[in-house]
Amino acid sequence: MSHATRDRRPELRTRSGPLVVLILLGALAAASLAQEGDPDPARRAGKPTHPAPGDRTPPLTRMDWWREARFGMFIHWGLYAIPAGEWGGRTDYGEWIRNNARIPLEDYDHFLGQFDPAGFDADAWVQMAKTAGMKYIVITSKHHDGFCLFDSAHTDFDVMSTPFKRDILKELSDACHGQGIKICWYHSIMDWHHPDYLPRRDWEAATRSSEGADFDRYVAHMKNQLRELLTKYGPIGVLWFDGEWEGTWSHEYGQALYDHVRSLQPDLIVNNRVDVGRGGMAGMTRDGQFAGDFGTPEQEVPSTGFPGVDWESCITMNGNWGYNRHDQDFKSTEELVRMLVDIASKGGNLLLNVGPRADGTFPEESIDRLREIGVWMEVNGESIHGTEASPFEALPFGRCTRKVLDRGDTRLFLHVFDWPVDGNLVLPGIFNAPRRAYLLGDPDRGALPVSRQEDALLVRLPASPRDLIDTVVVLDVAGRPDINEPPEIVADHPIFLGSLEVRILSDRDQVELRYTTDGSTPGPASPAARGPIRIEATTTLRSRAFREGKPVSGVSEGTFEKVKARPPTPLASPRPGLAYEYFEGEWNELPDFDALDPVKSGITPGFDLAPRSRDERFGFLYRGYLEAPRDGIYTFFTLSDDGSRLFIGDELVVDNDGLHGAREAQGIVALATGAHPITVTFFERTGGDVLEVRYAGPGIEKRLVPAEALQHRGRGETGR
Repeated sequence: MSHATRDRRPELRTRSGPLVVLILLGALAAASLAQEGDPDPARRAGKPTHPAPGDRTPPLTRMDWWREARFGMFIHWGLYAIPAGEWGGRTDYGEWIRNNARIPLEDYDHFLGQFDPAGFDADAWVQMAKTAGMKYIVITSKHHDGFCLFDSAHTDFDVMSTPFKRDILKELSDACHGQGIKICWYHSIMDWHHPDYLPRRDWEAATRSSEGADFDRYVAHMKNQLRELLTKYGPIGVLWFDGEWEGTWSHEYGQALYDHVRSLQPDLIVNNRVDVGRGGMAGMTRDGQFAGDFGTPEQEVPSTGFPGVDWESCITMNGNWGYNRHDQDFKSTEELVRMLVDIASKGGNLLLNVGPRADGTFPEESIDRLREIGVWMEVNGESIHGTEASPFEALPFGRCTRKVLDRGDTRLFLHVFDWPVDGNLVLPGIFNAPRRAYLLGDPDRGALPVSRQEDALLVRLPASPRDLIDTVVVLDVAGRPDINEPPEIVADHPIFLGSLEVRILSDRDQVELRYTTDGSTPGPASPAARGPIRIEATTTLRSRAFREGKPVSGVSEGTFEKVKARPPTPLASPRPGLAYEYFEGEWNELPDFDALDPVKSGITPGFDLAPRSRDERFGFLYRGYLEAPRDGIYTFFTLSDDGSRLFIGDELVVDNDGLHGAREAQGIVALATGAHPITVTFFERTGGDVLEVRYAGPGIEKRLVPAEALQHRGRGETGR
């Protein structure tokens, strides 16, 4: 233990506070869902997957149940439960134990004869999930070790070769179908056991040759197993792929696999790890056309949600996905409940993991947490299931989820983590008229007094909370949320050459957007923003929303700087390609390559990793010139695993340094027509490796920097 996106140019968006640049993540399902027969025209056009404010058009049917669910159970179970985290004197392993402890295949295979989970009870597992308020279960049909929990005709490395000899997935799917829970499969693209999977682990290369291995043959094998999983067990809710980060997997494989499984069950939902677009553990698909229906943040909750994008945080109860008997660092029930609420308040789902023991039973700590979460959900589940993200950016007392009522009003579920000492729950910055308020846990739903104080609503609460973890206050208000949010100030870039168009946007009803360009606070007589605003000098633009001449928002501010383009460098007889230097070593961040001796150097057509001599612990320094076809603002992007930096001349434009999975960073610079010195540094420590350099600019949609745009002066380019 990445979905299709819209290819959008980066925009600058500001509200109150400092200027920020959004790295746009895109809508998750535009490309792969734009297939013949997709009933949703917005999907086919690459539009957001959630309704826009005020648009109650139903979303795509096959996603409805998943969006309503908000809460599911992840189950990591397999042969790795037998050693329970222990090997060679260490006790900190989990489901990656075969790789991390470097267990030879013949030794790991011995676990087959020990797998006999007499305590496995599918109905009991499903009942625990259901009681906890979970709506779906995702279980490892096959993890990276290659062991299958189902009866497969395409391998002997499955549960039928163990003393247990029962199809676990059949029993679990039957139990789920019987109890109204969606059954879903986790299936690893990576396979450390199959003879055709590549690459081999570097530590087993000497004992397990890859000679004769055929990756395409492995892919055909995987598709055969997925056909079994999608034809023998009834309707499947989600196929949750993983292990897509190794260099053998590609977008072409991912798109074909997505199409394959959707052809077998058209209503199937597929996560974004089917393709190669996921940007590290943050889990969201980077800009581009990639297959998949939702993003997959791992072991983290995004600081903000992703409007118009489906996403699900997968998180462990303790520190491991698979069972580790020594790992007692379990999150408290309070932490887990509030995590669920936090995720729902941002428009996401929580997939909470359980790692069963080798005997087929859940750890007692997991059972306790599920039961205690269920107690809270029995009272408050309405505030999670079927809800949408909070309309508030932040609340002083906790979180908010919401639902649209039949008559177009809004139900706000106010999750109170911190009970107000004076008994007044203050909901700041809301202009809707209140309808009624009550405690969700009050069986009589007795009315709570609501009053207005300027732009805030005050709900009078009892002296003490009903639930110390989270007492939910229901507040119904007239119409859709009318929140004191300042307008957005939107432009392509915060810098410009000649002139720049700036737009001021708000999705609020019946407001006038007024602005100033001299840094003063907008008033009711300031100019109204009724279209693009053209600026031709460095300007601080401020904006505010008004209704009937009165301010109904804070002030947004954005500063846009007029700059001069970097002059080009004259080149005499340039040659195509870049000069590179290749290094080997182990780093946690980019070293000073100029202080190191390269292993080799040469010329490469582009930012190519092919000259490397190993798959891990290496680095590159590339130097040359980039041809800018015209004056303008250029955006550069590096996608790298691990760290990278991009310089134009001596200016650091993109800083993507550090240890991380495949992650994209970006930066902007103003360039004049002609050649400009470009330097890119990159290092890879362990795991997947990738370096891709893209750019966008005047007349250039975002794309990989083409070889024809790169040149060098000769071998002396490196400066060595």
